[in-house]
Amino acid sequence: MPELRIGLIYETFETYPTNSGDPVDLHVEFEPESTLAALEAAILLLGHQPIRLGSPWALLEALARADSPLVDVAFNLAEGFGGRNREAWAPVLLEMAGIPTIGSDALSLSLSLDKAWANRWLAAGGIPIARQTTLASVAEAKQRAMPAPFPLFVKPRWEGTAKGIRRSSRVLSREALVVEVDRIVTAYAQPALVEAFVPGAEYTVTLIGNDPPKVLPVLQRALESTTGIGLHALEGPLAMASGEGALDHTIPGQLDAELERRLGDLSCRVFELLECRDFARLDFRLDASGDPVFLEINPLPTFASDGSFGILAELEGCSLSEMLGRCVSAGLVRLGLVSGEAQERNA
Repeated sequence: MPELRIGLIYETFETYPTNSGDPVDLHVEFEPESTLAALEAAILLLGHQPIRLGSPWALLEALARADSPLVDVAFNLAEGFGGRNREAWAPVLLEMAGIPTIGSDALSLSLSLDKAWANRWLAAGGIPIARQTTLASVAEAKQRAMPAPFPLFVKPRWEGTAKGIRRSSRVLSREALVVEVDRIVTAYAQPALVEAFVPGAEYTVTLIGNDPPKVLPVLQRALESTTGIGLHALEGPLAMASGEGALDHTIPGQLDAELERRLGDLSCRVFELLECRDFARLDFRLDASGDPVFLEINPLPTFASDGSFGILAELEGCSLSEMLGRCVSAGLVRLGLVSGEAQERNA
């Protein structure tokens, strides 16, 4: 099997400068150095050569200077910043340069990042979602009819990694709704997504592969005791900066084999409806009847050691690099750059 040059497009917490008044969780989606090291080790274990290309901006400059292909294939981790097409920056540049890419393409990334569009698309495909609406201003928050009775949940329309979520995101009144919508619109320069608060247990499903993807063991999220919001969302930098302190938590319900099967089946359907590739992470909550409700899909998930891939690696007794190697292999096999049998021998 020939050695492939695999380019890494990524941002770290230090890639972009911050300005006064920026939200404290502005760059929370970017990866630590340890993730890049683990991914490089994964590529080396598979018998290939990792090449750091840097951010989409660095990629753009490198492509402008290059008189030959930079790499044979690319692995995109770059999130971008600002608008709802930010995750598509690198995939579009790579597509223009004719460089095949591991992971979902630009359209799937943009559609899934915009939660309102993704939810409408998935609802049309039969996926259960929470009743919801988008509000782009305080005036709309004061006047518009709500999609469901209170409590409601308010979050940015096109962010991930629990960006913008705090205890006050679960609102019990019109007055609280107005305050939260104002905070989202002002701090994150985008509409707020307002949805019925789904009260039950929360689960994360991780997928690797294609046609169909393999469903890894489902993980249950701890919930903050008072609000019922996922504890992982409230332990981020926004919560730390707000001085909310230590949080009590609960883990309601049970994850049995039948529920795990249903979550896996729903996840694969979402993956296929959005035409995702190679890997993704999905979140669900149970409604009052105990049925799963889709929250979001992240086809560009974090690969940090404290994320779902790292937790699953620990549960399986393998290294994070070995787990990430499965993601790399899924893309290489899909692209026809290696055979499944050859990649398994090198894994």
